[in-house]
Amino acid sequence: MKKVITYGTFDYFHYGHFMLLKRAADLGDSLIVGLSSDEFNTKKNKQSLLSFDKRKEVLESFNFIDLIITENSWEQKIGDIKNHNIDILFMGSDWSMKFDYLKKYCDIVYVPRTPKISTSLIKKIL
Repeated sequence: MKKVITYGTFDYFHYGHFMLLKRAADLGDSLIVGLSSDEFNTKKNKQSLLSFDKRKEVLESFNFIDLIITENSWEQKIGDIKNHNIDILFMGSDWSMKFDYLKKYCDIVYVPRTPKISTSLIKKIL
């Protein structure tokens, strides 16, 4: 069984998020999503429109996500990969090479974002 993990805030949920998650799920048999906590977002200088619980509720509506865990720090990724026997870390290409230090624990796949849509663009328009 091949396990995939990805991380994100998933605020202002949009089609690009859906495609990213669907592509991650298609790489394996099980998809785990690390959802950034409100406290971690504050540490990252991000402010979410939706609370952690609301963002989690949106993600729980997708049947191709098998487990949602709370992301509380950058450093927890090694533990998550080991504890969940992860085969692939799946991230958007804007994170390219930033998680390469994890290659000794699992494969890393960076993919291009969906063109013409992003949370940053939505925030700019609003």
